[in-house]
Amino acid sequence: MNARILSIILAFSFLVFIIELVRREKLTFKYAAGWIAVSMCGISAAIFDKFLYKIAIWLGFQLTSNFIFYIVLCGLVFMNLLLTIFLCHQNSRNDRMAQKIGLWENEINEIRKKITKE
Repeated sequence: MNARILSIILAFSFLVFIIELVRREKLTFKYAAGWIAVSMCGISAAIFDKFLYKIAIWLGFQLTSNFIFYIVLCGLVFMNLLLTIFLCHQNSRNDRMAQKIGLWENEINEIRKKITKE
């Protein structure tokens, strides 16, 4: 089996795996979208490998494998950045939720104090 077919099979398997995680609700589409895009890029790169070679040479890479590693590294850094942004948004939501719960607990305690005084 040559490397091109193996690359297509692996990228397609990864795509199916991500879709299955979304289907089973183990992963939300919001987080899966980036991984789906990565697997689609992998499939495209494996199918149109001559285009990949031309881009690598045009950008000055001596070996196409170095270009592929560079692209993978950039993709992982980008995915890490996206996940960090999602994590920061979630932390902000958690902080707001804790503040609202604290305010509601304070109101409930004040209402209880008023009720017990009467």
